[in-house]
Amino acid sequence: MLLLFRKILFSIAFNFSLFLILMIAIQNSSQKNKVNLLIAETVSLPTSFIIGVSFICGSVTSSLLSFDYKERN
Repeated sequence: MLLLFRKILFSIAFNFSLFLILMIAIQNSSQKNKVNLLIAETVSLPTSFIIGVSFICGSVTSSLLSFDYKERN
């Protein structure tokens, strides 16, 4: 159980630090695009923010899928 908690904590800390670095890096970004969703469009966002957030979401998803939730006997 302790190992599972450490993995989750490491995943959260690592992805949060990536997000902070992303926020610092996109401050001078001038190229902006809109994302077309199924229902509507988003506001104009920097392209690097869109790419960075999708990378971080993939990292969070893959780290959560790698956990073994089965009980061990």
